Amino acid sequence: MIRPQILLIVSALAMPLAFAAPIAAPVAGFDAANPFAKSSALPFQYPAFDKINNEDFAPAYFEGMRAQAAEINTIANNPKPATFDNTIVAMERSGRLLARVSSVFGNLSGANTNETLQALDRDLAPKLAAHSDAIRLNPKLFARIKMLHDKRAKLGLDAESAYLLERYNTDFVRAGARLSAFDKDKLKAYNAELASLQTTFSQNVLKESNASALVVDTRVELAGMSDKAIDAAASEANKRGLAGKFVVPVVNTSGQASLAVLTDRSTRLRLLEASLGRGSRGGDFDNRAIIVKLALLRAQRAALLGYPSHAAYMLEDQTARDTGAVNKLLGEFAKPAVANARKEAAEIQTMIDADKGGFQVGAHDWSFYSDKVRAARFAFDEAQLRPYFELNSVLTNGVFFAAGKLYGLSFKERRDLPVYDPDVRTFDVFDANGKQLAIFIADFYARGNKRGGAWMNAYVGQSRLMGTQPVIGNHLNIPKPGAGEPTLLTYDELRTLFHEFGHALHGMFSDVKYPRFSGTRVPRDFVEFPSQVNEMWAVWPEVLNNYARHYQTGAPMPQELLDKVLAAKKFNEGYRTTEYLAASILDQRWHQVGVSQVPTDVLAFEAAALKEAGVDFAPVPTRYRSTYFSHVFSGGYSAGYYGYLWAEKLDADTVEWFKENGGLTRKNGDRFRKMLLSRGGTMDAMDMFRAFRGRDAKIEPLLEKRGLTAQ
Repeated sequence: MIRPQILLIVSALAMPLAFAAPIAAPVAGFDAANPFAKSSALPFQYPAFDKINNEDFAPAYFEGMRAQAAEINTIANNPKPATFDNTIVAMERSGRLLARVSSVFGNLSGANTNETLQALDRDLAPKLAAHSDAIRLNPKLFARIKMLHDKRAKLGLDAESAYLLERYNTDFVRAGARLSAFDKDKLKAYNAELASLQTTFSQNVLKESNASALVVDTRVELAGMSDKAIDAAASEANKRGLAGKFVVPVVNTSGQASLAVLTDRSTRLRLLEASLGRGSRGGDFDNRAIIVKLALLRAQRAALLGYPSHAAYMLEDQTARDTGAVNKLLGEFAKPAVANARKEAAEIQTMIDADKGGFQVGAHDWSFYSDKVRAARFAFDEAQLRPYFELNSVLTNGVFFAAGKLYGLSFKERRDLPVYDPDVRTFDVFDANGKQLAIFIADFYARGNKRGGAWMNAYVGQSRLMGTQPVIGNHLNIPKPGAGEPTLLTYDELRTLFHEFGHALHGMFSDVKYPRFSGTRVPRDFVEFPSQVNEMWAVWPEVLNNYARHYQTGAPMPQELLDKVLAAKKFNEGYRTTEYLAASILDQRWHQVGVSQVPTDVLAFEAAALKEAGVDFAPVPTRYRSTYFSHVFSGGYSAGYYGYLWAEKLDADTVEWFKENGGLTRKNGDRFRKMLLSRGGTMDAMDMFRAFRGRDAKIEPLLEKRGLTAQ
């Protein structure tokens, strides 16, 4: 299943370079005592979290930009003719201080933020955009790159170096290097305002989620939730100064986990309305005006660069290539997905009628009754699974076990490295030859200062040029149980754990020379492919039998229950596909408009877009409404949310390859690692896939996976 809540954040080494105009003197307030002044002395340059304070970031950022600007100035004004080493490699080597502070700040801003970091983020956003423009729009520097690119066939470069030169030329052209001086100034203004708006949007989403929490007066209104969950709601109310009341936080997607258990229909409705209303209720955190500005600015920037829309601009550099291909994919799935969802709704309505409910199924009823339908059809519900999905067992005996069988990896937890939160765990990762490969950071629990969803990031990216090895983090938002209580996962949380570790493997196995290509530095519509493949091992019999043991008795999951789980894999797929498609279609509609077509009424535009696409089925709300759609308005997936489905086509076909070739074996793992996971962005992504698979991906495995073959 695609889980669009998953966000991927890559390290600063893989971000677009950020530069400032040359500044002669070091920045005041920065000295050698700053923890970012030099590489961390900890293993693999692991961040010294215990020595990093809020006040360290700003001076390190500004000194990092100043130092990098000076380095770039030297490259651009080098009197010697351009060579690959004195231009391209020199750029790859530049900006180490900025990379160090950016990776830590960017990651903590998502995982462990506070008001100081948020204020700095808002202040830095336009400055970093200006720094990026200062390098990408530098005519002297681009002249050197173009000179090298024009004679690239004569430079005798190896394949990775040749592709690096190609990418630099493309990056600069797409960034506006060929524009006139006047248009470059317009572009800089667009980029600065976009950076500020995107940061504000992101921070509004977090603040609005906290402000939109459901508040109820009595325990009765929360009937269906466990006593411990209700106690947690009371505790949350106390924290907010609402003693005697109960607070259920609203998180991430439109759907909320509690909707599956709340027996009071009015409470379910209030919870869903609170979720759907985020960012459109008026007040300080309303995102509607910001969305309109973002859409307009993106359209204006695309037009300036010679594209009919922001989507056309973004997709040109993805494996999909153009809007026609994306629209075709989404259109092909919309009709059968909604047809399946309508069939599922009819089953739910039958159960409601049998219970003499006296109402038509609404979006707030779906989770509650679909679980009942599943229990009736397959004779089990989610509650039966959770005792077998204890977090530590899933991690060590499932996720790590599969990585050991497939790739020969082993893991050793260590407790001597500093962490930014007491719940964060760290592991040394060893290759099959016994040599340490990486450090893995596991941050699994939800916190009020942590954004929703799940994602991977790199604190240190692998690069042979820089002599660095990976420090990789995985982040989830699993509710933390009470003291002494086990962490029992839902089935979706289980799969998310395997999914995110697929991203982690992509970062850990990176074996490239240049930082520009490290780890997950691949097209956005390809990056989810390896992580989705890793989900297959969650229910692979050998793996599941190793971790799915009752947390109290140690008894393995009964085969009968396992068979029911596997039989129910396609259950509710119409709902999941439809909600995902709706969000993907909104993303495309917002970003395929031209400058004169940008709407002013966000909610009316949403409704019209969903209706036109045929996915306006009321019981299935879009997975994200525009006003809290962080992926596309602040998270780097603009015009790219379709990528989960695009990548799933590759994933489903690759799963078939593993099954055809014996499944969980070192031979298969070594081939996947060598031909895909280790290559990073060193070649065209689809060429990489074809080399692995021997052909283009077929659509049939994906249709079968999603239960759409009968349509």
